[in-house]
This record gives sequence, C-alpha cells and structure tokens, in this order.
Amino acid sequence: MQTFPNTRMRRLRLNQRSRSLVQEHTLSPNDFILPIFITEGQNQKTPVPSMPGVNRLSIDLATQTAKKAASLGIPAIALFPVIDSKLKTPQAEAAYDDNGLIPNAIKAIKDAVPNISLISDIALDPYTSHGQDGLIDENGYVINDQTTDILLKQALCHASAGVDMVAPSDMMDGRIGKIRDALEASRFHNTIIISYAAKYASSFYGPFRDAVGSTAQLKSSGQGGKESYQMDPANINEAIHEVALDLQEGADIIMVKPGLPYLDVVRTIKNKFKCPTFVYQVSGEYAMIKAAGEKNWLDSRSVMLESLMCIKRAGADAIFSYFALDAAEALHG
Repeated sequence: MQTFPNTRMRRLRLNQRSRSLVQEHTLSPNDFILPIFITEGQNQKTPVPSMPGVNRLSIDLATQTAKKAASLGIPAIALFPVIDSKLKTPQAEAAYDDNGLIPNAIKAIKDAVPNISLISDIALDPYTSHGQDGLIDENGYVINDQTTDILLKQALCHASAGVDMVAPSDMMDGRIGKIRDALEASRFHNTIIISYAAKYASSFYGPFRDAVGSTAQLKSSGQGGKESYQMDPANINEAIHEVALDLQEGADIIMVKPGLPYLDVVRTIKNKFKCPTFVYQVSGEYAMIKAAGEKNWLDSRSVMLESLMCIKRAGADAIFSYFALDAAEALHG
C-alpha cells in the first residue's frame, strides 16, 4: 500500500520546535559523573598531556572542582588517586590506609560539598609497584582471592571515610559478594556498590593509565596487559554472565566500560536485566575527540554532546565522562 505523500517523515523535522517535541531521549547534567584525579599537596594542578583539559588536582583544588560540578547540577564525582611512587608496593598497603590520599579527599570534599555524591575507585593498580589491579605470584599472574581480601579492606576504608558509593573496577571473581558482606557486617548498609561488571581489556585506557601513573609500572614490570582478568572485546555473552553474577552478589549498579565502542553491550545488558546501568566514556574516547577538535577536523563540542547522547540512547542511566563539566555548561546554554 502506498503511503507517500500521506506519510512524510520530514514533517516532524521541519523546525527545532517540532524536533524537540518528538525527541526520544534527552541529556541533562543529572546524567553525568565527573572523574577527578587526586594528587598530594596544596594548590597542585598538573596537566595530563594525553588528556587535554584534564588535570591532576590536589584535594583543595579538587574540592573547588566539586563545588563547580554541584553548581552545574552534576550529582556525583568519582575519585581516582595519583599515588607517590614511593608508596607503591607489591602488596598495595597504601590502598587501605585510613590516612591515605583518597580517604582524606573523601572527608574534605564531603565537608565542603555535602550536596554531591562521592564515588571511590576500588582497585589496586594505582597502589601496586607492578601496575596490575591485584597481587601477583612469582609468574606475574594476578592472584584472585588474596586480591579480593585487600579490596574489601579498601572498600571498608573508604566507607569509613564517608564515601557514598564504592566502585570495584578490578574484575576479580567474587569480589562483589565479599565487599557487600563486609559492608553489611560493618553496618554500612547504605553504601552503594557500582560494579564494573563488563570491563573490557581495551586499548582505550592508555591516557587514564598515564594520568594515575600505572603505565610506567606496567612497562617496567614486564607484565604488560590485563587480559587475564579484564574481558575479551570479542565477547558479549560473557558480559551477560558477569553482570548476572555481580547482581546476585549484591551490586546495586552495573558499569560497562568503555563506552561508544561497546554500546551493543550496554543495550543488551539494559534489555536483559533492567537494572541501573552506568557507562564509562573512557580516556581514549575523550582524547580522540579533543585531539581531533584541536586540529579542527571536527566540531568537538557537537561531537561531545552527540557521543554522550548516543551512550544515553543505548541505555545508560549515568555516564562517567571527562566532558562532564563542559557538557553541563553547554546544556545550560
């Protein structure tokens, strides 16, 4: 049956007014989580060369950034440590130091900006002298269960400091259940767990590893990649299995990482589990857009917003993004 010209799809695209009325998805600052790299000292601001516009910040400057994020309507920030190499050890003892960098940052930012939620990364790679996300044996293999014992100490340390959400990003088996049991036993009943359940062994993480200082450790240790615990980019059924296990163990929110190259994973997980699903638009995604924008190969502002909209459309309830401040300002007009 012929429908043209009765059905003209372009009618609703005629002007911005009609386009706005039928727009299926929207972006707002409420969709964003801002990652911040925390370093020691006072009034310290060190650029990350591979991430133009991103800096490592001391706690006082990170607090100012948190205030700006809150003023723009961004509901949460995520803290990632830049640890002095002298504190990095094979056993990652600094990861659960109650007077360490991240616990001190949590306390300071919570006091100054109580209306923003804080998320802490639960992983050992910033703290290990070899740059892996866990303890290693004599062959360089990351030991699962002993690593998990350290991770739960780290999670309890951060919960004691007042963090709202802990985000295990290590991909060790069984760590969500152990962390949930430890939090419950210590009466941190309302501490949210964001599980990096579908974290892939991606080449898009390079600038992040530069930012936290784990690249040098990985190279010097000769251990190289993280394929023995992060997921194969070729697999999606494995991601479904991982998510199911982590939800069963007590995760409140599921993370997919990276973002744009894995939107099929996001949509599949959202359709199957109907659970809160976050996506991390990772450092490599950010760096590509920024670099191309600096060369005037594309309009970085438009691409920034389009990329975030695509992640939201795929099923993300919230997006970790280094663009969070810029995107929130752009949306405010």
